[in-house]
Amino acid sequence: MGKIKKKFKKIRLHHEGTDQLLYGGIGVGLISLILWFGIDSKIPFWIFIAIFGTIYGIVLNFYRCPIRYFSQEDTEKIVVAPADGLIVVIEEVDENKYFHDRRIMVSIFMSLWNVHANWFPVDGTVKFTKHFNGNFHKAWLPKASEENEHADTIITTPDGKDILCRQIAGAMARRIVTYAKEGEECFIDEHMGFIKLGSRVDVFLPIDSEICVKMGQTTTGDQTVIAKLK
Repeated sequence: MGKIKKKFKKIRLHHEGTDQLLYGGIGVGLISLILWFGIDSKIPFWIFIAIFGTIYGIVLNFYRCPIRYFSQEDTEKIVVAPADGLIVVIEEVDENKYFHDRRIMVSIFMSLWNVHANWFPVDGTVKFTKHFNGNFHKAWLPKASEENEHADTIITTPDGKDILCRQIAGAMARRIVTYAKEGEECFIDEHMGFIKLGSRVDVFLPIDSEICVKMGQTTTGDQTVIAKLK
């Protein structure tokens, strides 16, 4: 579909974390100065630096945003992992909200240590996208897919197959960001959205899809092929 492939990879920080990292860094810096110049003993300063420096480093790691390019030139009928994480569900389900048929659901759980940017799993056109409010159960629980806050995006592939990608908030996550816009073309290698803190992404595939991953397998967003469409 006219994509230009590049062979290099870079790491940057996701723009969703700009405010938190900026204001958090300023806050840590100001308190450090107060402790250093305002208190004779330097012990509180070093304790503060050890604790909040570690926390800031974890948040900094969370907002990593690698620029990736899928290695294969031909992406037709390929479904890539929309997120970094762990395969926690591969099962046939009745999808009655949109398709009213049997689908294969592949779920990827993202821990605090994973990159939390999400990629489009297939090339195509965004048919539908909608955000739903809900609960904040632990993301790996089965009921999280339906009951938790989530955002649904349906993508129609060039050969007419509809793929549902569901971003799900977890027990800690409180914000789902979706960049997909109805009617726009989308491609593997492009960011679909971002979920802050622990969360999960479900992909609902046609029942005849060839699944290329297994339970417990680690995935790399935009790199791991999770399925091939018939």
